[in-house]
Amino acid sequence: MSRYRDVGLFFLLSSLWGGSFVAIEVGLEDLPPVLFAALRFDVAAVLLLGYVALRLDDPLPRTRGDVGAIVASGLLIVAANNTLLFVGQTQTTGSIASIVYSLNPILTTAFAALLVGSVGLDVRGYVGVLLGLVGVVVVAGPDRALLTGDLSNDAIGVAIVFCAAVAVSLGSVLVRRADARLPSVAVTGWSMAFGAVVIHASSLAAEGIPSVSFSAQTGLALLFLGVFASALAYSIYFDILDRQGPFQANLVAYVVPVVATLLGWSLLEEEITAMTVGGFLLVFLGFALVKYETLAAEFSNVRAGARAIIGAFR
Repeated sequence: MSRYRDVGLFFLLSSLWGGSFVAIEVGLEDLPPVLFAALRFDVAAVLLLGYVALRLDDPLPRTRGDVGAIVASGLLIVAANNTLLFVGQTQTTGSIASIVYSLNPILTTAFAALLVGSVGLDVRGYVGVLLGLVGVVVVAGPDRALLTGDLSNDAIGVAIVFCAAVAVSLGSVLVRRADARLPSVAVTGWSMAFGAVVIHASSLAAEGIPSVSFSAQTGLALLFLGVFASALAYSIYFDILDRQGPFQANLVAYVVPVVATLLGWSLLEEEITAMTVGGFLLVFLGFALVKYETLAAEFSNVRAGARAIIGAFR
């Protein structure tokens, strides 16, 4: 049953992070990007650390691995990743940003090969990774500038989002390598608290003390980002990272644009074209190739179960 649990958590995480793109766009209308990112993790850290204090007998980091995982996660996955992503989205289009950010699995593969020495992929798996990336490009519907390579107007934003992708990919490998003994939910809570402090310091340095007014929509966006897309989603992410590894956890970067597109279609009445459907199929095929052995084993189990049921009625 654990494999079904992992599948459910994976797609729940994809849904939460897919919905966060809408919430970020809403909040950026009222808040400076770095401050907005910091407030997101203020909310999440308070919730998670409160939960950890109530549930764990010893919620404090005790080992070098605990501290290493919290520092790597707080600096790279929380602070650098989110600060750069929020700022990058103010400098380039959403389609280009989503494509650049979806380099996570490929970057994770590279960092894992350099730092760990193995990523557990064969040739079929690498083909699946590349097919998934192509599918994301098709789903995002890149404009002519991206297809022709003319990114002069978006070069700064592209570079910033690429650095965000590098940060989360490197951070996930380092967190797994740290081998923390603290439960993943506690690592997540402390990472968010540490990351929020770092982001606030960055906000003060880059944005000063801005005059901010909250609309009801911005408040709801912040609530969704802090509670669901951060406290809950990052807990799921670090749980998958702890048990499955950085590559499997960062495959979510391929599904998030698909979820965001479906949410845009259902909530904002955005159009889904034949190219979008084709992109979905490429993403599905890529996943099938990466997870071929798991899917084949599951298909054998289902087929055996079906035969047993048919045999019982004969």
